[in-house]
Amino acid sequence: MNLIIQPAAREDLLRQYRYYLIEQETEGIADRFLAAAQETIQQIALHPGIGSPKIFNHPALAGLRSASLRRFPAIRAYYLFSGNTIRVLRVLHGKRDVASILESGPDDD
Repeated sequence: MNLIIQPAAREDLLRQYRYYLIEQETEGIADRFLAAAQETIQQIALHPGIGSPKIFNHPALAGLRSASLRRFPAIRAYYLFSGNTIRVLRVLHGKRDVASILESGPDDD
């Protein structure tokens, strides 16, 4: 199985990590967040069908699924699964305008 984590998803992870580290001033939560993200993405790689299907208007998002991060249920990994490749597009908090974010840039590499 090929696993590709798009640059936008990496930036999402770093942004959330920095938020926990700087804004919340809690290194423990920041580290647990990264561990939860890694664990969730590994589970997606092993079982791509675990995520909930999501429907968006943009054709590049056909087949999009999302899975919440373990112990951080408000944050979801959004990914596409095709053939033997999984592409994690974004990792976003549910309070953000997820539809606009995903539909504005699903082809980012």
